[in-house]
Amino acid sequence: MQAFLKGPASISTKPVAAKEKTAAGSSGEGKRTKPIPWVEKYRPKNVDEVAFQDEVVAVLKKSLEGADLPNLLFYGPPGTGKTSTILAAARELFGPDLFRQRVLELNASDERGIQVIREKVKAFAQLTASGSRSDGKMCPPFKIVILDEADSMTSAAQAALRRTMEKESKTTRFCLICNYISRIIEPLTSRCSKFRFKPLSDSIQQQRLLDVSEKEHVKISNEAVSYLVKVSEGDLRKAITFLQSATRLMGGKEITEKIITEIAGVIPKETIDELLLGCQSGSFEKLETLAKNLINEGFAVAQLVNQLHDTIVESEDYSDRQKSAIAEKLAEVDKCLADGADEFLQLMSLCALVMQQLTQNI
Repeated sequence: MQAFLKGPASISTKPVAAKEKTAAGSSGEGKRTKPIPWVEKYRPKNVDEVAFQDEVVAVLKKSLEGADLPNLLFYGPPGTGKTSTILAAARELFGPDLFRQRVLELNASDERGIQVIREKVKAFAQLTASGSRSDGKMCPPFKIVILDEADSMTSAAQAALRRTMEKESKTTRFCLICNYISRIIEPLTSRCSKFRFKPLSDSIQQQRLLDVSEKEHVKISNEAVSYLVKVSEGDLRKAITFLQSATRLMGGKEITEKIITEIAGVIPKETIDELLLGCQSGSFEKLETLAKNLINEGFAVAQLVNQLHDTIVESEDYSDRQKSAIAEKLAEVDKCLADGADEFLQLMSLCALVMQQLTQNI
């Protein structure tokens, strides 16, 4: 009886195994076509693809030709191509084979205290760069350490880094990337070639967004692209992320300004106009209702502060004295919000001052 049961079982295992193999194969194929964020998909693969940063690209190209590179310090607003540029340059220098061996990238999410600088970075810097590229091109005899968000490193860690930069200059080049150069200690800035990354111009951003839209078959009007550029404030990464979110939300339909407003968390112009009209009415009860509605709808008061500043400053309906008083209050509210103050109380405080300025006769 047991022999009878064993026979079919052993026979039946073969097709099951075959099925499992095919299933594994299909899942492997699925992994190959796994969708990735558009920000990564359209990240520049070489230095020529970097947009708008002409001075940096020109210097890096010369360095790539001579296969020599100084220590670099890239600074500027987020989403302007700092990390993308150095990664593209490193790929061109070392090729895909040696890239992982020759490049150490540490981000703000990694531990980068004084101990890590003394151990991990120092150990990597002391390794001798050897090996040649498989494609036969010349490979430089040094490694690259990329320290992203370097302005969030402690002063002690930065101080520990400067000695390593000097001692290992024959085998290692450093690239520091930050948003605020004032937070990098002077001894480090003096050891690096500094490059400022400018916020991307509107025309460059529009062109890139239209290219991405075309490749991904996204329906979007030119007005919506212009509005997307305005909302992202020179940050191409933010603009591409908004575009991808809007595409997923619409599911193939045309993307409009209204959809981008919702995705980006921008407060509609009508809501701000309504709030200013409420301030002009002089009714505190009406103002309180408008403020509560604004909070309940999920709008961020920090976003309102930014947009209200632009509206007030650009408007010709207010005197210079009114503008200066409101701008001063906006700065105060922004500081309180950054310190973690209650949004509703700060909004009421701001609206009360705006109401006072707009209703009093000057």
